[in-house]
Amino acid sequence: MAAEGAQAPQPGQAPPPEPVVPVASAPDDVLRVEHIAKRFGPVTALRDVNLHLRKGEVLGLLGDNGAGKSTLIKIISGFQKQDAGRMFVRGQPYEPKSVDDARAKGVDTVYQDLALIDELSVYHNLFLRRERVLRPLPLLNNREMKREARRALDEIGINIPRIDVSVARLSGGQRQAIAVARTVNSDADIILLDEPLAAMGAKEGAQILDLVARLKAEGRVSIIMILHNYVQVFQACDRVSMIQDGTIVLDKPTAETSVEELTKIVVDEYRRARLAAQG
Repeated sequence: MAAEGAQAPQPGQAPPPEPVVPVASAPDDVLRVEHIAKRFGPVTALRDVNLHLRKGEVLGLLGDNGAGKSTLIKIISGFQKQDAGRMFVRGQPYEPKSVDDARAKGVDTVYQDLALIDELSVYHNLFLRRERVLRPLPLLNNREMKREARRALDEIGINIPRIDVSVARLSGGQRQAIAVARTVNSDADIILLDEPLAAMGAKEGAQILDLVARLKAEGRVSIIMILHNYVQVFQACDRVSMIQDGTIVLDKPTAETSVEELTKIVVDEYRRARLAAQG
């Protein structure tokens, strides 16, 4: 039976996928999101979202524009507050009061705009808002920040020959890598990447995918990546969740799904939307 208020599928039209129910809590879950809902006035951004992230896992989050991906990421990162539902980090209730509070709890986000300051050097950007100072004098300890920046970049395999140049002189892939390195260097162990490969060429995108693969191999962090390219999902992710109309409609290991299945879900959604628009 169709859910109350749901439209019955037209003849020859695929029924909408059923929302994913929450899986049982597992000891290796570092993040759990249960029944999250969010409205903005008359607009429902998230209806009933259930999602989990395991330790050391890379989860790909897919969905069309307006599906609710960014809203979900903003709630997890402490930028927005959900209207309903609850979250857990490492088995403990997680209610971030702000982005800084989320970071203090080990959850950090790299947004598409990166939040880098072009005029500052690589190493100053790595320590942005966490600058090292010489005590008792209120002076920047540039020597220590340079040394720590070089160690942090080398540790995760990022090749930046000079760390004293401004980030404005770097490529898009290098800039994205620095933003990720800053998050890793902040001791975050849950990282949210909001479209990290957007507007990148194949070479730069490959650099970021290689960085994600190294972090995954080290097991230091767990990652959620918002992606649009299905091929990149299968290159980088252990599991994929797809969000439609404010709810998760698919949650599978990448080994158990395919580009064809993901494409079919999206095509069916477009067909339902077109029929609904036609009345």
